[in-house]
Amino acid sequence: MIVRNKAFAALALTSLLGIAACGDTKESTENEAASTPAATTEGAAAGGEMKEGLKIAFLPKQINNPYFTISDKGGEDAVTAFKGEFKRVGPSDTAASSQVSYINTLTTQKQDAIVISANDANAVVPALQKAKAAGIKVVTYDSDTAPEGRDLFINQAAAEDLGRSQVQLLAKQIGQEGGEIAILSATPNATNQNTWIGFMEDELKKPEYSKFKLVKTAYGNDDDQKSFEETQGLLQAYPDLKGIISPTTVGIAAAARYLQGSDSKGKVKLTGLGTPNQLRDFVKDGTIEGFELWDPGKLGYLAAYAAGALASGTITGAEGEKFTAGDLGEREVGAKGEVLLGPPTVFDEANIDDFDF
Repeated sequence: MIVRNKAFAALALTSLLGIAACGDTKESTENEAASTPAATTEGAAAGGEMKEGLKIAFLPKQINNPYFTISDKGGEDAVTAFKGEFKRVGPSDTAASSQVSYINTLTTQKQDAIVISANDANAVVPALQKAKAAGIKVVTYDSDTAPEGRDLFINQAAAEDLGRSQVQLLAKQIGQEGGEIAILSATPNATNQNTWIGFMEDELKKPEYSKFKLVKTAYGNDDDQKSFEETQGLLQAYPDLKGIISPTTVGIAAAARYLQGSDSKGKVKLTGLGTPNQLRDFVKDGTIEGFELWDPGKLGYLAAYAAGALASGTITGAEGEKFTAGDLGEREVGAKGEVLLGPPTVFDEANIDDFDF
């Protein structure tokens, strides 16, 4: 769901609590039965109230990334709505292990839940497993970890739909003549980026894209200046380049800025994932014809409610469980602990002024 007409339609690893028993009393047996996954799931299915005072910590890929500023504000709004305590910490770089020290600190602080967008699918898992062992619930959003690192993954949209739709959008802009195209990604280890790129590459194998050639995948490391320089490098290395897909808000904005001041403006098509407020001027001056995204604020909002539901014990993260995510309504846990926000929206000159985020 996207913010429309400037109205804010405001938008995780389960630790089993073992019970130490000294004898075979009836009371201890009943307590052990109540703590089994089956009993916990049954209680969750019946619903329950969100606890007040839950400590929910958001750990984005980068603390200074505009995309995560928006998404985490949505998380804060949700935590405020269910009367919890919101905290936001994170690194200024996107190195694979840069989030580990923050996870360890949050574990020491005994947060009720950690909501993390992982810079690396595996590097953070050992630290997150320690957090889980300490009774902390873990929710990933935007970029997932390996499944053993979390309870739930809040996915912005189906990964396959996002990967294929960006190729489809660029191909429509370039036309049937095809040509050389490139991808400007974030970091080489970013789980979401690599998943989308995999589907992009698969989409390009279809007969209708026989005239298109993916010449390079470049990495701007979600850094504005490096992404700008990588765009420049792509155009210098491939003078016949027809289009660029940048599935990262930092990358697409930097690429647009370079194209805007170059002879390639309007000639090299650019699409990917970005926010309307960030790219509005580039759309209106013809640098970008169209791009897509979900509402990052709603993504953070949904992630916070999922974390709250886990920490309250109203869900365990099992497939088929349902929870209420504030103004986003009821949501269901899918396969592999995934909760889907919804399909992306394409933004272009005709509709971009209808959105404010």
